[in-house]
Amino acid sequence: MNNFFDKRSAKGYEVCVLYAFLSIILITADQLFKVMTVNEIKPYGQVFIIENFFSLHYAENPGSAFSMFADKSWGIYFLSGVSLVLGVVILMLMFIAARRSMQMISLAFCLLFSGAVGNLIDRIRLRYVIDYLRFDFGDFTFPIFNFADICAVCGTVLLIFIIIFKSRYFEKFWNVLFKNKKNEIILDPEQEKEKNNAD
Repeated sequence: MNNFFDKRSAKGYEVCVLYAFLSIILITADQLFKVMTVNEIKPYGQVFIIENFFSLHYAENPGSAFSMFADKSWGIYFLSGVSLVLGVVILMLMFIAARRSMQMISLAFCLLFSGAVGNLIDRIRLRYVIDYLRFDFGDFTFPIFNFADICAVCGTVLLIFIIIFKSRYFEKFWNVLFKNKKNEIILDPEQEKEKNNAD
């Protein structure tokens, strides 16, 4: 039994490294896309990919999603502070889940963390966020967004999916956070089957 937990512990650290590496890749990709947007799209303002529907459109967003707080002088500092705090909390949650090999939850937090940090880098470095993906539906233009936003939305959707359709799985994670079961190793259903077969 001790060997089993030793192996699970070692694998937990490996999973932590894996998701940390994935976060670095996603954040780097976001920043590269933004550099390409500045170099290739900004001089033209807008480049149509699908006429009157999808285009690459250079935009500077000093606010958050849907340009909230964009008209406030203190908005960039408030949003940067919120993003920093959320980023730290989400990173901790990601490592807690990864440490216990709860991979779906780890992936959700990895995506959320990558999205938050990708835009936080812009706010600190530029005092605004570079957006470039634009969709037009007739007279309606969907708020312009970027790769970091996609990561954050995908992470949110995945987390909601887990809470609704994998409630028992999420409940185990919740118990780890608030019941402080120090030595408990949380397994997903497939891993539980493997453990039972091994026993």
